[in-house]
Amino acid sequence: MTTIRIVIAVTAVRQWSLSQMDVKNVFLQGDLFEEVYITPPLGLPCSPGYVCKLHKALYGLKQALRAWFAKFSSVIYDLGFCASDHDSALFLRSTSSGFILLLLYVDDMIITGDDNVGVQLLKIQLQDYFEMKDLGPLQYFLGIEVSSSPKGYLLSQSKYASDVIQRAGLTDT
Repeated sequence: MTTIRIVIAVTAVRQWSLSQMDVKNVFLQGDLFEEVYITPPLGLPCSPGYVCKLHKALYGLKQALRAWFAKFSSVIYDLGFCASDHDSALFLRSTSSGFILLLLYVDDMIITGDDNVGVQLLKIQLQDYFEMKDLGPLQYFLGIEVSSSPKGYLLSQSKYASDVIQRAGLTDT
């Protein structure tokens, strides 16, 4: 959360725009580099005592997140980015026109920078590798509502707090 707030603060001070993208079926994107076997799913015709060897990660597989992050990191490094020394999910690239920052949280990412052409090119390049959805300007990220104004960005967690209160059954208290 600290990195998210810092990225938004830097973006506000430098008057950069914030974009958000979402990766579809993120846990199915990773490649497995170790042998993983599962019992055959119901309905799959298979002889008793046989198992299935996975070639790709599946939802619920403990290696799925690591496999996805390894694949994403490989792609983003190939695109000229490097990971921050302080947060491995923050990627930076310096271009001839400025800087681009990409912050990844599982399947959601924030992209910002002063190289607007580079940001748009990055979005296109990422969509060549992964099935993604461009969500436009950042509005909601990990329970934080983000509103843009001429003075910067307003962060609010009122919806998140309301959801917590409702889940706790304290809405009428």
